[in-house]
This record gives sequence, C-alpha cells and structure tokens, in this order.
Amino acid sequence: MKTELERIQNLIYEIRGYKVMLDSDLAELYGVDARSLNQAVKRNITRFPADFMFQLTEDEWILLRSQTVISKDNRGGRRYIPFVFTELGVAMLSSVLKSNKAIEVNMNIMRAFVKLRYYALSKPDTNNQIAELRKFLMLYIEKTDNKFSEHDETIRQIVHALNNLIEKPKELKKIGFRSDNR
Repeated sequence: MKTELERIQNLIYEIRGYKVMLDSDLAELYGVDARSLNQAVKRNITRFPADFMFQLTEDEWILLRSQTVISKDNRGGRRYIPFVFTELGVAMLSSVLKSNKAIEVNMNIMRAFVKLRYYALSKPDTNNQIAELRKFLMLYIEKTDNKFSEHDETIRQIVHALNNLIEKPKELKKIGFRSDNR
C-alpha cells in the first residue's frame, strides 16, 4: 500500500522543465472540486505568476493524457485544458485555501517535492546516464535527417527535459573573510 507521500509523488509531472501538479489532482488532495480551486486562484491571480501556475497547451494535455490514466473528454472527463501548479504555486495555494486540511496536505506536497529533489541530487552517476540517453536521442534525430514522425515532438521534449536535468548550477564566487591573505 502506498504512503500518502508516495501517492503525491506519483501526481508530480515534468512539463516545460518544471515539476508540476494538475489542478484536479490538487483539488482532490485538498478535498475541494477543481472548479472551486481554480475560482479561488482566479480571485487571487496576482499571487500566481507564470512560474507558479500556467495552463497546458492542447498538445501538452493530449500527451499527458496519453501517458496517464486521465479520462478522455468524450467520456465525462474534463471539458477544459487544465492548469498546473509548480512547487512555488502549490506553496502559494496554502495562502488561498485556508482550511486545516489544505495546510496539512500542503506540507505533504512540499515534502514530496523536496524528496524528489533530494533523490535526483543524491545519485552521482545519474547525470552520466542522462547524458548517455540524451546522446542516443540526438543520434536518432540526426539519423532521421530531420524527417520527423509523429513521435518527434515527444522526443524533443524528452531531450529538453534531459538537458534541464544535466545542467549543473553555476559555480558561485566565494565571498567572506579569508585568513590566508589572498
């Protein structure tokens, strides 16, 4: 049986280089309907800039739906393209949804984001594996001479995501007192 933290981690997706959660998944966790959650957000829209929340494109929504178990539009599912919330947006939701359940759920979601980040950073050879996969995909793209199939946009998105994972933070210049007179 999955723990609450594992359940939440399975609801986090990578889109446009961000780790995000769907509005409907967040609404379910908070015990409200997605419409109410989105209305609360719209009433406080200045708290949700583009790096906190954005609406998926139709292509992103179709791709996400095809990879997950999300009901199709013609079967009683969603009738609009969903909004997604980044880690920052989820944190901001706690100031918009002020119930005790929202606060508790929010803490668990933050723990899930932190655990995913820690896991990614704790694997020393992960970057090498990602670099190898990226190299393989780039060779595939070159071999097809840019004669792209229906899967090419997906491959481009994978390469983009891999590039984001490989990027290392820039070395910061050390500041402060030095005792060796340099």
